Amino acid sequence: MRIIGLDIHRAFAEVAALDDGVYRRLGRVGMTRDHLEAFAATLRPTDHVVVEATGNATAVLEILASRVERVAVANPFQVHLIARAKTKTDKIDARVLAQLYAAGFLPEVWIPDEATQARRRQVTRRNQLVKSRVRLKSIVQSILHANLVPRCPHADLFGGKGRSWLRAQKLPADERAAIERHLADYDRQTEAQTEVERDIAGVALDDANVTRLMTIPGIDMVVAVGVMAAIGRADRFASPEKLVAYLGLNPSVRQSGDGPAHHGRISKRGRSHARHLLVEAAWQTVRSPGPMRAFYERVRARRGTHVAAVAVARKLVVLIWHMLSRGEDYAWGRPALLARKMRSLELAAGHESRRGQKGRAYDYNHPELRHADRQRAERAEQAYRRLTAYWRRSGKRADAGAADGAQH
Repeated sequence: MRIIGLDIHRAFAEVAALDDGVYRRLGRVGMTRDHLEAFAATLRPTDHVVVEATGNATAVLEILASRVERVAVANPFQVHLIARAKTKTDKIDARVLAQLYAAGFLPEVWIPDEATQARRRQVTRRNQLVKSRVRLKSIVQSILHANLVPRCPHADLFGGKGRSWLRAQKLPADERAAIERHLADYDRQTEAQTEVERDIAGVALDDANVTRLMTIPGIDMVVAVGVMAAIGRADRFASPEKLVAYLGLNPSVRQSGDGPAHHGRISKRGRSHARHLLVEAAWQTVRSPGPMRAFYERVRARRGTHVAAVAVARKLVVLIWHMLSRGEDYAWGRPALLARKMRSLELAAGHESRRGQKGRAYDYNHPELRHADRQRAERAEQAYRRLTAYWRRSGKRADAGAADGAQH
């Protein structure tokens, strides 16, 4: 069996081959489809190819996978930890990939299917548009600040009332022209974001896992799709701790010898965008009644607000793992709130608006029905408070079954 290591860069890839323990450099291959297809034609059906996870690794896989027996994708961070060297060149990196694979020490990453890759691309596009729109708002705010314009009295500076107020301010001609250009650019990007969200919502409507995650208060379509894009398949994680570590919400640990272990901040490894979405969802989740809010307040009393929010995000990941593994919805979900989320999802997907008609989201708009929808979650929150109060009185925690029931 011949092992081919590729050290991929933007314009080329350094290629090394390990055949029966003999290392041989195969030169460089251009990072274009024509060059890669010509290189793939020289490979044997029994070859194993190893590449690092890079931005263009997926395209390389598509070209090489059909020509060889197997293509492995390595985790670049872990590879560098295992094979750290003072002398580092492209030739050495390609050889290291082949040697680690041959020795069985290559830290591989999961290769998502085409549907998951498409979802990740759409989530990334939406995130880029959101950041760009925020940047445009910041630029306009800086222009107003530089010209001593007071704070806008309206909630949304780029909304209808905000724009009317903005155009009434006294500004130099060049500054006003710049603001108008930024407003036009903002509108174009808003339209593009709406189109991307329409595509995302159309696929999310047919995904049972996305709608299942939306049963958790605080998790909407954006968070559910972003998390599922990062996870792919839940069954590839043997335990909730594995999923927590994959999303970088596990605490860092330092220990030497027989000394005590010191737990620090979260590792922040893995899918950063999904981690940020979960922390944002945590802030929304604790605003609704339920065990999560009681858990947040208990941690906040000991560790502070921000640590408590991250702890809720970690708890959400554990909860998500159990829900996906068991195929169950959130036990303390609110049906009226879920109906409102689903209707928003349908509208985002481009479904027809039915104003004036009594739909399934009617209960959430009716104060008495909305209050009744909250009562079940409030009872669950009180049950969690009683459980944790018992822990404090007895000095020990309840059994795993009770904890699992309180969590779900």
